[in-house]
Amino acid sequence: MTEEQQTKIEAATFRRLLTHLDENKDVQNIDLMILADFCRNCLAKWYVSAAKKEGIEIDYDTAREVVYKMPYSEWKDKHQTPASDEQLAALEARKKI
Repeated sequence: MTEEQQTKIEAATFRRLLTHLDENKDVQNIDLMILADFCRNCLAKWYVSAAKKEGIEIDYDTAREVVYKMPYSEWKDKHQTPASDEQLAALEARKKI
């Protein structure tokens, strides 16, 4: 596999991950953090970091729009639910690992 082929495959995989997350809006960021130690906001931060390494300046809000497929404030209003006490406890336990 060439580096170009690998890059294309990785890009397609990332786009598929974003589509999957978009199709499963019921999965809250806190759930992702508990289970996998990353969330949609982490993906946006990684996007900003990768762009910077390529000499491209993208702000965090723009990167979150790429990940959420809409402004974060809109996504939050439409799809984010308050974290339960159980979720908050599980996240705290996860942080101690």
